Amino acid sequence: MQNQPNGYSQAYTRAVISLLMTAYTFNAMDRTIISIIAQSMKLDLKLTDTQLGLLGGTAFAVLYAFGGIPIARMAERMSRVNIITVALIVWSILSALCGAAASFPQLLLIRAGVGVAEAGCSPPAHSLISDYVEPSRRTSALSIYSCGTSLGYLLAAVGGSYVVQHWGWRTACAAVGLPGIAVGLLIKLLIREPPRGYSESVAGRADRAELPPFSFRGEVRELWAVGKALLSDRPVLHMVLGVTIGGFAAYGFYAFVHPYFRRAFDLDYTTVGVIVGLAGGVAVGLGIVAGGLIADALAKRDARWYALVPAIGGMVAVPFYLCSLLQSDWRQATVLLALAGFFQYASLGPTFGVVQNVVDRRRRATATALLYICLSVLALGGGPLFTGWVTDRFAQVEFGSQHIQAALPRTPGTSFAISCPGGAGADTAAAAVKSACSQALVRATRRGLLVTLLFFGWASLHYLLAAKGIAKSLRIAAGAR
Repeated sequence: MQNQPNGYSQAYTRAVISLLMTAYTFNAMDRTIISIIAQSMKLDLKLTDTQLGLLGGTAFAVLYAFGGIPIARMAERMSRVNIITVALIVWSILSALCGAAASFPQLLLIRAGVGVAEAGCSPPAHSLISDYVEPSRRTSALSIYSCGTSLGYLLAAVGGSYVVQHWGWRTACAAVGLPGIAVGLLIKLLIREPPRGYSESVAGRADRAELPPFSFRGEVRELWAVGKALLSDRPVLHMVLGVTIGGFAAYGFYAFVHPYFRRAFDLDYTTVGVIVGLAGGVAVGLGIVAGGLIADALAKRDARWYALVPAIGGMVAVPFYLCSLLQSDWRQATVLLALAGFFQYASLGPTFGVVQNVVDRRRRATATALLYICLSVLALGGGPLFTGWVTDRFAQVEFGSQHIQAALPRTPGTSFAISCPGGAGADTAAAAVKSACSQALVRATRRGLLVTLLFFGWASLHYLLAAKGIAKSLRIAAGAR
């Protein structure tokens, strides 16, 4: 069996990356299941779209951010395999417990716990992959790992939708949560902990130098060094801003794609699950892998392609996203949405690869944690909440407009939230009121998603700016190691 420069066989390295990708798949499933079951949960618990945004993003993201740095610093000193194992088991149990929640506050608390535990996945996983795979192939390897986000979305969308249609949203929470426990045990049994920097060592001899003893001042210095590497270098900063702003749009957009197809086309949960699973899972996964492979191949001649691939992908994606929301036929909307996701998500692998390649081998988990704080607090925490809030505002405007209110009693100050609990008219409401609620919600959701799309264009601009100096930044970082 052919070995890599680090001494591990290619087959074993592929198996490690596949197992870590599986962990990330469950990470994504448990993170996104709220958006898949949102409409059912909204009707059952009488929630607003703002509350759904809090559950799908903010509650998870805030605690993810608090847990990210401490867990990452542990990963620089302790077994990364053990950290991933424990984190995966804990977040899987908590995700299943969401199905037992009887109120919005209970759901909010459990989702916060899921956020803390899920912070133990990507930082140590990125660090492990960087020790198994040399720099010239690292972007491709991280792209394959990042496919977990699309596979998780696919499984949550298709499987979760089927379960929620037949057995309810509470059973769906258990179905996506509990299998993760077995995956955690497999990771513990099968993945070996490599020495730090093993993939970059001469003749497979890794740098086994240990970090100095723990101290608060030393940890602050390490955080400062990583933050400086990511934020003080202008091209790298633009890469970070590009993935963060793009993530804000993506999290906000995809959090309401499932509800949008339900609201706009009146499709059943299983059908919508297949639609968004194919468009947001399969197509996105192919785009992630293609982006990493293309960037690694082109960057051998010119490192600017690490920024240009995401920039071009984002600029091509926006028109497809826009057209998908303007279709009256759900089939055409699905095809356009799939094309948009393919091009947009080409940014993940190149960005993660750059972040891993500009920091020291003993700071890679911390660098990923800092990046994921941006992706969690600003992107995941802000995107769904922003889209939900905008949708609620548009719903009020639509419901109060003369066009929608023509068939309703003209009561001053009519409130969408009061007249349309859960987005639908009350059981005792007149047919005209129920129709007005439905029309207002569909139009408001479409407008909210259209506003969110503007952030994709903003993200592409940052990637274009990063292309100006990213090659120099990577050369300097390589020379410093």
